[in-house]
Amino acid sequence: MKRTKLYSILFLKCPQCRQGQFLEAHPYKFLKMNKVKDHCPKCKLNYHIEPSFYTGSMYVSYGVGIAVAVAAYVLTLLLGFEFGPTGLLLTIIFALLITMPYIGAVSKSIWAHFFLKYNPEIAKKASNDGSA
Repeated sequence: MKRTKLYSILFLKCPQCRQGQFLEAHPYKFLKMNKVKDHCPKCKLNYHIEPSFYTGSMYVSYGVGIAVAVAAYVLTLLLGFEFGPTGLLLTIIFALLITMPYIGAVSKSIWAHFFLKYNPEIAKKASNDGSA
């Protein structure tokens, strides 16, 4: 099964094989919130290529947060709610608070996909090695 880059980013999969889990736990599991695994369980890719590698994902997180805020604003307008400026601000803040763990996780995934590239041969080998 060929998985796309978008699938791999949104579902927090390994950038190299697009099959193994990227995080230690679900983004909303607060004890291990957004902790990246050391290696891919499928292809054994080292996710930590240098110390503090994922610090750069803060910049991605800002952009993703802006996208969520704009989406909340547009959805509020499309659904016909007329909250006024304060209501819109509270709606956007609520949307950001609810999606904050996923924003952090997907930002790390996007950051990793910038630097760790997909390898079809390794992906094929990882899918043939047992569980998919």
